[in-house]
Amino acid sequence: MELSHHLHRIGNDTVAAYLVTTEEGVTVVDAGLPGHWADLVRELEVLGRSLDEVRGVVLTHGDADHIGFAERLRREHGVPVFVHVDDAGRAQGGDKPKTPMGPVRPVALAGFAAYAVRKQAWRNEYLSEVVEVRDGQTLDLPGEPRIVSIPGHSPGSVAVHVPVADAVMVGDALTTKHVLTGRRGLQPAPFTDDPRLALDSLGRLGGLEASWVLPGHGAPWRGELGEVAAEVRRAAG
Repeated sequence: MELSHHLHRIGNDTVAAYLVTTEEGVTVVDAGLPGHWADLVRELEVLGRSLDEVRGVVLTHGDADHIGFAERLRREHGVPVFVHVDDAGRAQGGDKPKTPMGPVRPVALAGFAAYAVRKQAWRNEYLSEVVEVRDGQTLDLPGEPRIVSIPGHSPGSVAVHVPVADAVMVGDALTTKHVLTGRRGLQPAPFTDDPRLALDSLGRLGGLEASWVLPGHGAPWRGELGEVAAEVRRAAG
């Protein structure tokens, strides 16, 4: 799905990943679930690109529904996978704290579970190798993605700011579709390690220049980045 000239989405409002395309190649931001591999290949074919043009995968954090096909790309095509140093262990199968589920609507939860099964969540592979990154780094990848630490959902959660795409990918720092309730609009994401820290971290988005805010779950949002933190706080009550 094309969002703009340099920006494409694979997946849907339940689980999404993003492609940044330039003359230098393709950067993948997040890797969804294993079954999104077919979506990746299909989107690249539509664009007239190939897997050999993927230069790197940048993870917004290390949770299972964001690392999906990353290890396959790394193993079969030699594509490096970048993750913040504080989430490197999580992406490689380390312990993840249990977090309260919060409100749940059975229909929404069933829909999320069914989609996870359809996209082969049971086949998830943790990363064998990662390239650790830190706050403020600009990566030598197509689109020159810049890492902005926004801890809270996980210790190493980051926003990936890509000026050429006029976008910032935020992973689960927020959501526009709550996978457990079906509620839509800017709001906190479930399964967050430190909800208070996650809200505080969103203030860092206000200093970035981008029109698109792209979550891992929910529809792309377009507007003023300076308004995002306040909107999410209001939704949090």
